[in-house]
Amino acid sequence: MTQARAEAALGATPPAVLVLAGVVCVQVGAGLAARLFSQVSPAAVTGLRLWAAALLLAVLGARGLRREITGLVRRRAWADAAVVVAFGLTLAVMNYSIYQAFARIPLGVAVTVEFLGPLAVAVAATRRALDLAWVALAGAGVALLSQAGSPAPAAAAHPVLSHGTGAPALAGPAVGGLDLAGLLFALVAAASWAIYILLSAATGRRFPGSSGLTVAMIVAALAVTPAGLLAGGRSLLRPGVLATGAAIGLLSSIIPYSLELETLRRVPPKVFGIWMSLEPAIAALVGLVMLGQSLSLLEWAAIGCVTVASAGAALSVR
Repeated sequence: MTQARAEAALGATPPAVLVLAGVVCVQVGAGLAARLFSQVSPAAVTGLRLWAAALLLAVLGARGLRREITGLVRRRAWADAAVVVAFGLTLAVMNYSIYQAFARIPLGVAVTVEFLGPLAVAVAATRRALDLAWVALAGAGVALLSQAGSPAPAAAAHPVLSHGTGAPALAGPAVGGLDLAGLLFALVAAASWAIYILLSAATGRRFPGSSGLTVAMIVAALAVTPAGLLAGGRSLLRPGVLATGAAIGLLSSIIPYSLELETLRRVPPKVFGIWMSLEPAIAALVGLVMLGQSLSLLEWAAIGCVTVASAGAALSVR
């Protein structure tokens, strides 16, 4: 299929279908990543994902990328460079943290906690008293998660390898039935996602097309390379691992970005935010199907609270 036909097909697809397809792609990519943890560590999988996405973006936009980098140096636009580098470092922290969370707590729970980031951005963008209700509802969801127990996190079904040695990682302290480190990593990912939204907008204003995202993705890949190489070692050279890493990069980065970009051209951001609120629930379903992670009723209730709060906050944005 040529690029023109692909663009025509995207233009003819209803926006809601594009969002749903993007969310499913992201979470299937997350499920593949969690399954790959049985062969290589989360840090190594993070590096594979970011490098796969960076290389694909660089190949697709090589001419524009070269022009933008040359222009930055020629204009000495150090402020623009600082924004895109900060964007890249935020991408690195966000991806590294959420994969560490996936290795310790169920996929649906990790994504629910991570979703507090965009919820905070949406609430901060409004000045209505109703927003306090959405914050309270999200807080109730997190409180429910802290009281819930999960019998089958990703690390239980697919043990994380410790620095490529083949030894399963040890479980840490727990909050309720959830690993404390996993929850903390998910919270770091949530904060990073909030910063990502702001820096993504700033990068989009300074760089045309996808050139800014490409530069940021390269920065992110470089940032996680030392940790990925140290943790993955020779296991990263296995053809099956490389192929799965490429698939994760395609599913978790390239396809969703393209679909979300097309959607935001056609619907208001608040409608997009409401549709994206389905992500925690879809993550829980993917975790159940791909990883065998069954959640308790309390955890489903917590996911519902955060989902409704996110949708309500997005609706409140004027």
